[in-house]
Amino acid sequence: MAGKRYKPIDLRRLRRKRLKDRKSLVMIEKFSKIPDVCGSIEAYFSSLPDVLAVCSLKKLAQKIADATREEKTVLVMFGAHLLKCGLTPLLVDLAERGIVTALATNGASGVHDIELAIEGKTSEDVAEAIKDGSFGMSRDTAKVFAEAVKAGVKDGLGIALGRRLLDSPYSDLSLFASAYRLGVTVTVHCAIGTDIVHIHPELDAAALGEATHIDFRKFCSVVSDLEGGVVLNIGSAVIMPEVFLKAISVARNISGKPKNFVAANMDIMRHYRSTQNVLLRPGGEPIELIGHHEINLPLLYCAILLAMEGRLK
Repeated sequence: MAGKRYKPIDLRRLRRKRLKDRKSLVMIEKFSKIPDVCGSIEAYFSSLPDVLAVCSLKKLAQKIADATREEKTVLVMFGAHLLKCGLTPLLVDLAERGIVTALATNGASGVHDIELAIEGKTSEDVAEAIKDGSFGMSRDTAKVFAEAVKAGVKDGLGIALGRRLLDSPYSDLSLFASAYRLGVTVTVHCAIGTDIVHIHPELDAAALGEATHIDFRKFCSVVSDLEGGVVLNIGSAVIMPEVFLKAISVARNISGKPKNFVAANMDIMRHYRSTQNVLLRPGGEPIELIGHHEINLPLLYCAILLAMEGRLK
């Protein structure tokens, strides 16, 4: 094919329209209002711009409120960073209000919850401790976890952890103890070698496999009951998205459900598995909120409570 010599296009040939006749996505009616810093949280939400993530936040809060009124499942899957950000009280309160009906997490959450329950502190300086091999060497953490694992072969690791931590000094700030007290199903999904408690001699690996498999089967039952409900994945980039996808397949294979539900993903950045396995592949109504947990979850908590009262504007 011979080359062609192109001349500059004549821009006077463009078909143009008046700005007032053009469709626009951003309008001043949706702009933020100046909030009263001493006013109510309701006024604050009313002041936010009606665009993008604000719309997603309000939509998710409303979906959760609607599901709660209709007595549908609201499942929160989460990673351990949620506990390290000090957000346990919010989840406990939502569970006490009957809004969050089931919890599911990875093994690291069990580790941090144990430490918070028995000592009121958690999270090592990994970069420092790994230098001399002292990282992960907490005997107390390993002992409590190992005891829960052995008890978990009967009715699952989540319930065993909650029962074991119920009388701990800081049990009110333990998500597992609170879930056990409230009768809320909490499941723990462990991958061998990912958590510090796996390196300790007290651990019965066979019992751990049995206990976490019981929890997986419980989780499949929770997912089977997700029709018309909401599932949130908060801060788990790999484990919970993978577990959720398998549970969806099990549930649909046996019961044909769930088909209609809302799936939300909240994390500091987008990840492949949470996008694919939570938002897209299962076929729920997707909502994504990207940002720091310590900011987004308190905002969502307030928005949910406003939505429950019909005051989220």
